[in-house]
Amino acid sequence: MFNLSEAGIIFKIASIAIIISVFFTFLKQAGRDEYAYMIVLAGLAVVLTMTIPYILELFQAVERVFSMY
Repeated sequence: MFNLSEAGIIFKIASIAIIISVFFTFLKQAGRDEYAYMIVLAGLAVVLTMTIPYILELFQAVERVFSMY
C-alpha cells in the first residue's frame, strides 16, 4: 500500500513540473517554440517513467480486490 515515505514522489513530480514550466516559458519567450515543446515532452516522459511502478501496483491492488469476490 501507499505509505507516507512514498509521498515524496508527489514532490518530485511537482519540482519537475516547476522546472519544465520555467524552461518552457524561457524558450517560448526566446522564440524557440519547437524546443519548448520538446522540453515538455521530455518532462512528460520522465514523469511517466517515474510513475509506472505505482500504476502497476495500483492495477495489482485492484486485481486482488476483485479476485476476492
